[in-house]
Amino acid sequence: MASPDKKSSLAALTLAAVGIVYGDIGTSPLYTMKEVFSKEHGLALTPENLLGVVSLIVWGLIIIVSLKYVTLVLRANNRGEGGIMALMALALSSVTRNSRWYFPLLVMGLFGATLFYGDSVITPAISVLSAVEGLSVATETFDPYVVPLTVAVLVGLYSLQARGTAGIGKWFGPIMVVWFATLAVMGVVNIIDAPQILYALNPWHALHFLDGNRFLAFIALGAVVLAFTGAEALYADMGHFGAKPIRMAWFLVAFPALALNYLGQGALLLMHPDAVTNPFYQQLGAWSIYPLVALSTMAAIIASQATISGTFSMTKQAIALGFLPRMKIEFTSASQIGQIYIPAVNWLQMTVVVMAVVGFGSSSDLAAAYGIAVTATMLVTTILTFFVIRYRWKYNLLLCLASTGFFLVIDLSLFSANMLKLFHGGWFPLLLGTILFTLMLTWKRGRELVFENLQKHAIPLEDFLASLFISPPTRVPGTAIFLRGESDGVPHAMLHNLSHNKVLHERVVFLTVRMMEVPYVPTTDQVRIHLLGDDCYQMDVTYGFKNVPDIPAALELAKDQGLEFEMMETSFFIARQTVVANPVRGMALWREHIFVAMSRHARGAADYYQIPSNRVIELGTKVEI
Repeated sequence: MASPDKKSSLAALTLAAVGIVYGDIGTSPLYTMKEVFSKEHGLALTPENLLGVVSLIVWGLIIIVSLKYVTLVLRANNRGEGGIMALMALALSSVTRNSRWYFPLLVMGLFGATLFYGDSVITPAISVLSAVEGLSVATETFDPYVVPLTVAVLVGLYSLQARGTAGIGKWFGPIMVVWFATLAVMGVVNIIDAPQILYALNPWHALHFLDGNRFLAFIALGAVVLAFTGAEALYADMGHFGAKPIRMAWFLVAFPALALNYLGQGALLLMHPDAVTNPFYQQLGAWSIYPLVALSTMAAIIASQATISGTFSMTKQAIALGFLPRMKIEFTSASQIGQIYIPAVNWLQMTVVVMAVVGFGSSSDLAAAYGIAVTATMLVTTILTFFVIRYRWKYNLLLCLASTGFFLVIDLSLFSANMLKLFHGGWFPLLLGTILFTLMLTWKRGRELVFENLQKHAIPLEDFLASLFISPPTRVPGTAIFLRGESDGVPHAMLHNLSHNKVLHERVVFLTVRMMEVPYVPTTDQVRIHLLGDDCYQMDVTYGFKNVPDIPAALELAKDQGLEFEMMETSFFIARQTVVANPVRGMALWREHIFVAMSRHARGAADYYQIPSNRVIELGTKVEI
């Protein structure tokens, strides 16, 4: 029997998961039904079609969210962490680097991650815009002010990011519980008026709709998928809450409320087909519009906040895995390490979100852009999951093919349907994803070229030290720490120091930071020290891609291995690399120029590793790629 403390902790995590994890999918009733029966899609609003669409949505929630994500994908965790970057790392670890699958899996995982960025731009735009559009349902007077009000809300939201969500985050769960309760109540009210909508619970109506309408039904799938947006979020947030609270929040709160509301909107349209212009805001009558706009806006802000926070987390993981240059990362909570703020990402994302709102102008136009990013990410998740359960978990091949193949067919159908919207807004997330994908691969390849160049001219450390101490230089008091890459040989900073200053500190430490393709490395395993003789040491510091790199903290851990540091007597020597493009070798010249620009704007190693600036000595070195 679970203890009261464990029960209260599980309840608290479940409440928090309702607020953070299901904000995105929780706001999808704002626009999904309206888009399915949009005039542009040409689908007639008949009782038969209505039953078919509602049945598709409800059974989609059951199959895609409940079975695929909540039941299967949540099992594919990387030491408790979820999200496509964690899944990619898990899939890559299930095959060898020489495997023919390694590079394709890397490319797929990376492209899926970049599409998450496209999703993270559209989610705040469409959620807040849909909420504010409710004012137009009340009166057309508000029409000219919908976009400006949306922009104002979004600018205010992004401006508050630097303060973190510790203060207001505690209200996310309760507000979203009220939101889901409201969805459920509105659904029940309308179901009572038209109980025949409950026939939609029979999946035969979904199959009959697909078979009877063929091409129109295929087009409708592109809008139906809007009901499943946010499914990736529940997987991405697994590390924050754990699988059990996420599952409980879905089955006890989010799923029942969403299913009831979609059934309720279907019931409303059975009775009042004219409400199709915006069925969400007409579920309870004119009196409810303004309260619903207020509640919807709060829910949309929470959904947007969860996506923004997810973008920060994804960026931090990409930096740690070597796909993006180091950036300034601020921690906005002293107690919760996952609450971070990345200024460059925040303002860049805000700019693109505002451009999307102004450029598209309505939630209907944005809906066309939404589906492609979501379905492509779902598709990548399914493929990566196959490699995890087959090659890492060693499940039977037929079982793996059957389980993931079933979802693959669904994902391909939804993705294909959304590709029809490529020239009607679908190009937008694909363009964003392609740009980011190119930048990430360019940075990764550029760092490999830098590493190869350094390796080519590397002097073996052990041989160098042996020759150095035959006739040692003058040794001065204190400790010198030289940052050194893996297999770099003698650090350039040490060579420059010996060349110019002709001295060596009485204690020398070569510090190498390694990033592993796992979320976390426990503190007990982070530091390893090797004796090199003559008071010289090799210190290896290992982090996972969700660990916070902190060299001063690592030096404290070294005490347990007999190496103590007095910070005021310790100097850090760092080589600042100036990268120069070479048109003869390496990447295409345009990619090399991009890499050079990115490296110039990258955050310094001392700042990134939280080394006190007054203890750092930087020495320059030029590297050709």
